[in-house]
Amino acid sequence: MSDDPKTLVSTTWLAQHMKDPDLRVLDASWYLPDAGRDAKAEYDAAHIPGARFFDIDDISDHRSELPHMAPPVEKFMSRMRAMGVGDGHQVVVYDGAGLLSAARVWWLFRLMGQENVAVLDGGFPKWQAEDHPVEDMPPVIRDRHMTVRFQNHLVRDVTQVSSASKLKDYQIVDARAAPRFRGDAPEPREGLRAGHIPGARNVPYTALLNDDKTMKDPDACRAVFEAAGVDLSKPIITSCGSGVTAAILALALERLGHTQWSLYDGSWAEWGMYPTVPVATGEA
Repeated sequence: MSDDPKTLVSTTWLAQHMKDPDLRVLDASWYLPDAGRDAKAEYDAAHIPGARFFDIDDISDHRSELPHMAPPVEKFMSRMRAMGVGDGHQVVVYDGAGLLSAARVWWLFRLMGQENVAVLDGGFPKWQAEDHPVEDMPPVIRDRHMTVRFQNHLVRDVTQVSSASKLKDYQIVDARAAPRFRGDAPEPREGLRAGHIPGARNVPYTALLNDDKTMKDPDACRAVFEAAGVDLSKPIITSCGSGVTAAILALALERLGHTQWSLYDGSWAEWGMYPTVPVATGEA
């Protein structure tokens, strides 16, 4: 793969840059409740040297009833300052699943106007499999100011997505597994209807990953989108269950040069709950 410090870097790249004074590594591991994994406990036991733990559920908008919605700018700035992450830093985000929740934090940084942020391809499992160093000590942190320029165009709400579904001026792409997209499988969150946003196409995020949870190369990703009937000539809105794996689609689109994308932050946790918006079932 070609390393790109604005999207995706390899474990080899990170190992070579570990001593860079302006590198900041974040463990953004997060799991659905049924995974039976405790992200913070795993971080405390072993993490990439110097990594800070980025708690997706905590660094979010607690005024919203929806899960881990993007935090207010002020909260993001203060949390990053407390974590010693700020202007001039190259950020690398990883997770314990290989490539799952790290992309969500990459998107959050982009949303806040931060460009120098990359996901670690293959994540902590690949890092460990290659016998790179790990530690269990908390990092030494020095405050660093972060200048935030919120990028409105990278996020969509239910009203905007409803409009896009009707007008078809955007292509909506859903990252959930096919049975959930079709409405055959129950949603992991209670009280949600089954199915998908009318007009959406289904690209399960797993289709963009290799067996070792690294991302497929841009040409292969492009082929996956096209095979799913995604119109890559249109701007794209990515969606999923709660705005986490939708960011994997956004990362893949960015890598293949499709920069006109945005993420539906509420995703199915919101759409599936709203009785006033329509739901489609079956294939796309």
